Amino acid sequence: MNDYVNGNYQQLVEQITDLVLARIDGDSDNSCPSFCGADVQRIIDAGASRIGVVLGETATAHDWASLIDHTLLKPEASESDIKKLCDEAAQYSFASVCVNPTWVKKASEFLKGTNVPVCTVIGFPLGATISDVKAYETRRAIFNGAREVDMVINIGALKSGDDCAVEDDIRAVVEAAHENGILCKVIIETALLTDEEKVRACLASKNAGADFVKTSTGFAKGGATVADISLMRRVVGKDLGVKASGGVKGIEDAKAMVEAGATRIGASVGVKIAQEASGVKSNVVVGSY
Repeated sequence: MNDYVNGNYQQLVEQITDLVLARIDGDSDNSCPSFCGADVQRIIDAGASRIGVVLGETATAHDWASLIDHTLLKPEASESDIKKLCDEAAQYSFASVCVNPTWVKKASEFLKGTNVPVCTVIGFPLGATISDVKAYETRRAIFNGAREVDMVINIGALKSGDDCAVEDDIRAVVEAAHENGILCKVIIETALLTDEEKVRACLASKNAGADFVKTSTGFAKGGATVADISLMRRVVGKDLGVKASGGVKGIEDAKAMVEAGATRIGASVGVKIAQEASGVKSNVVVGSY
């Protein structure tokens, strides 16, 4: 673990800058070169200081709630379930509620008059939708009231070594979001990737202008880990957010993720985390998204 959190941050910045400059220099033919294994390994091996926002012992339940995307993405979720989610988000002042696109309009109505924005997911959960459809889905969700979007990358393209396709796919959603002043988070689905692929996915997200990188959909074979959060933070630097999602079961998990560099937590147990942060023993049952 120490290998992930120690080292020289300036060295990492210089290395990432070198990669970006190399991309710009080679862009005269409008191509998007992949990052070679040696480049990726330099970043993995460099080591950099932890950059994330670390909440101290005096952090309140409200402080913790402000980091949580209160999430319900189960396909069987009903309108009453969404209403409960939104009521809880308003009560605890969560960072957002995260719902499937079909519930964006209704969630926006439920949260009207609060300061809690609606987040939705794009190309979810497989990431295998073509780019222009993801862009349309983004614009339609924004029209319905979404103020943040979490998009899933083209995982197959990444594993095929086609980083250009991955970056273009992300950029299509980023542009659709940013033209409306909306945050875009990029789900790289860490459980399906090697460390090298995680680095390449984070670099593609950074190059495409994303606001956050995010670990997981919650529907793959695993969720967020401390090691993955630390690696992602080192790669994207201090300018992008890092969201830990999937497998965060309580305040201790949330603390570990934030200490590793996470600035947002995606969880279906936001109420449990907030209650535990305030010293209240929670009876919330831990489940999946």
